[in-house]
Amino acid sequence: MGTGTADATLRILVVEDEALIALELECLLDDLGHVTVGIAGTSAEAIALGRATAPDVAFVDIHLVDGPTGIEVARALSEDRRITVVFMTANAKRIPPDFAGAIGVIAKPYSERVVASTLHYVADRRAGGGAAACPDGFLAAPG
Repeated sequence: MGTGTADATLRILVVEDEALIALELECLLDDLGHVTVGIAGTSAEAIALGRATAPDVAFVDIHLVDGPTGIEVARALSEDRRITVVFMTANAKRIPPDFAGAIGVIAKPYSERVVASTLHYVADRRAGGGAAACPDGFLAAPG
């Protein structure tokens, strides 16, 4: 591990049914020094993988192979306080007012900079820092 919170290696679950997007994201996370613990394309797979691996962060798309089930995934995974859920979707209007337990959303198409700054923000929050400003391109959940 590095010295500050920004250098923390995060273990990340990718919940995305489009293989190319999932692979690109996995490569990006790897480039940023994080570890992808798994990739899931359905809600059942995502919830099972999340419970089995207890990742630090889950990037969850709302629309999966089995429909707009990413919201159920976010609710299930965010019950585990160790998991920080972040939506990654082009369908932000589908997110319920309580964000289903997610801390926020990154709109697709996303940039490497937005993913990097969001992970920095999440690492800071997980380390107990609450003062970090919300990064550009990341919409925090209300409250």
